[in-house]
Amino acid sequence: MLILVLNAGSSSLKYQLINAETGEVKASGLCERIGIDGVMKHEIAEYRKLVIDHPMPTHKEAIEFMLNILTHDDTQVIASIDEISAIGHRVVHGGEYFKRSTLINKSVIKKIEELIPLAPLHNPAHILGINICQELMPGKPNVAVFDTAFHQTMPEENYLYAVPHEDYTEHHLRKYGFHGTSHFYVSGEAIKMLDKKDTKVIVCHLGNGSSICAVKNGKSVDTTMGLTPLEGLIMGTRSGDIDAGVVPYLMEKKGMDTHHIIDYLNKKSGILGISGISSDLREVIRAAKEGDHRSKICIEMLCNRIRKYIASYTAVLGGVDAICFTAGIGENADLIREKVCVGLEFLGVEIDKKKNKIRESTNREINKDSSKVKIYVIPTKEEYVIAQDTYKLVK
Repeated sequence: MLILVLNAGSSSLKYQLINAETGEVKASGLCERIGIDGVMKHEIAEYRKLVIDHPMPTHKEAIEFMLNILTHDDTQVIASIDEISAIGHRVVHGGEYFKRSTLINKSVIKKIEELIPLAPLHNPAHILGINICQELMPGKPNVAVFDTAFHQTMPEENYLYAVPHEDYTEHHLRKYGFHGTSHFYVSGEAIKMLDKKDTKVIVCHLGNGSSICAVKNGKSVDTTMGLTPLEGLIMGTRSGDIDAGVVPYLMEKKGMDTHHIIDYLNKKSGILGISGISSDLREVIRAAKEGDHRSKICIEMLCNRIRKYIASYTAVLGGVDAICFTAGIGENADLIREKVCVGLEFLGVEIDKKKNKIRESTNREINKDSSKVKIYVIPTKEEYVIAQDTYKLVK
């Protein structure tokens, strides 16, 4: 069964065509600059990469072009779109309505629309992608897989904010958490590797957007992102945790309105804001090695924040069996993994520096044999989770 996995952003479209039964990725790609000039980066079965400039004035043209690439000429991987069994859509925010993935109908779309105030940059784009797929591939089932669903097992004491309770009941003000498909997949792989019944796992999803999740017996009990993806760790351009008093202070001092402060905290802060160099940690690490002070401080701040959350989540879980690193930084930045783990020896965490430097695209263990806590690097497969959930709902 071939599943087309889509992640529609405001000006982008990520996709994978996956055989849900074997896990084989037949093709994948990214349409960027939709509405501007249009660029597609397309990969066929991990061996052939293409970059194609093509006008994409709207998401509809992007999806039409993607389907054409998959079915025609020398990029063909399927004879026709009839071979696609279903479409799985990544949806960032499912609020409290959706505790699991679901087949899409008019009622589901309406609920996703109602949640737009909680994800104004993401949910409208997801709805657009869903509507276009229903138009271009009528009759094919569409499934929504929510970033927030995995975290719906958090207990009240971990998801409520210390604000007047009516703002939760009336305005849905609470922690939701994100990166749910990644945390679900990675924690599941860790549980297999641990090969034990009762498990306490901490997953560090570290990329341009980052979050940590405390997982007990396969269920999320706490996570760093909150009402929005802004809370928690220092990220590429997001500030992560700050004193809430910073917001009115800056608004008064710099004459900012709501839109300015949201842009400031989401797009101008984090690694970019601290280093003044880039939101790409690779560039900041290079600058730090060349002696740039702000870059060195940025790396220390980033690792301190990760380390603090690991320690606090060990307390939440009542111990920890495994710490997992995943996503772009987590999978590839051995320096960050080492700096995070050094200093956690009091928890029984001992990283093997030689194992840590080995780069592989498979699940691996990087702790010393004497370590009481396992340290894993586990490549995330969010699209695979979406394909699997879609497959289970439509088969």
